[in-house]
Amino acid sequence: MLFQLLAAGAAASNAAPQNKFGFMEAMHQGGAISWSVVTVLGIMSFGSFFILFTKWWDQSKIMKQARDLHTTFWRAPSLRDGAAKLDKNSAWRQIVDDGLNAEDQHAKMTDSMEAHDWLHGTLARTEAFINARLAQGLPFLATVGATAPFVGLFGTVVGIYRALIAIGIAGSASIDKVAGPVGEALIMTALGLLVAVPAVLAYNYLQSRNKRIAEALSAFSTDVLANINSRGAIKPQHAAAAAIKPAAAKAPAMAGGSTTPPKP
Repeated sequence: MLFQLLAAGAAASNAAPQNKFGFMEAMHQGGAISWSVVTVLGIMSFGSFFILFTKWWDQSKIMKQARDLHTTFWRAPSLRDGAAKLDKNSAWRQIVDDGLNAEDQHAKMTDSMEAHDWLHGTLARTEAFINARLAQGLPFLATVGATAPFVGLFGTVVGIYRALIAIGIAGSASIDKVAGPVGEALIMTALGLLVAVPAVLAYNYLQSRNKRIAEALSAFSTDVLANINSRGAIKPQHAAAAAIKPAAAKAPAMAGGSTTPPKP
């Protein structure tokens, strides 16, 4: 009796269809459409991480150069001497160079108001150019974050459609015929979300850093404009305070002499 039950169980297992589940099986069943969806999502993911790392590097370089402005640039006797201490490819060097060139050209204008507007407009144009360079690539991140879930959903819809066609041809809607194909089709939705979420996070992160850099560029441009118009008399307060502190520290020693109490 036991032998007969074992034999019947073995026969039933041999007769049951051996379904294979997994990502590669889903791709083979999906055909060209599934491979196309995965390829598009892969390109989106690679582009998102490439933009994230390259823009983060550019932003970090500009921020580091901004921290060095107060210790190198503003302590120079003139803007030209300070510009020589900055990197040639620096965004801050470009603002100073454009401001100095505008100063050389605005002397040809007869109206002082037009000369000031020319100088101010030149610095504003340089700021806009630098901000536009920093913003390159961010529209791609926004596009990926908005469209990647729908690309994955398209692959899911096609996968479910193929699963329903297979079920209709087989004439059976048992759980083993429905769960596998539908579950494999949902992989595309998961991939779309996996691509979209990092893109959205990267966009917001880079955008916030760009805003801080834009504020710093605007403040630096204003300081350069004031310095040019005052012919070097006006400098940022923090730079002037840093230059005054060493002199103030030496003043007591020079004025009061030794502080050692006299011997009796």
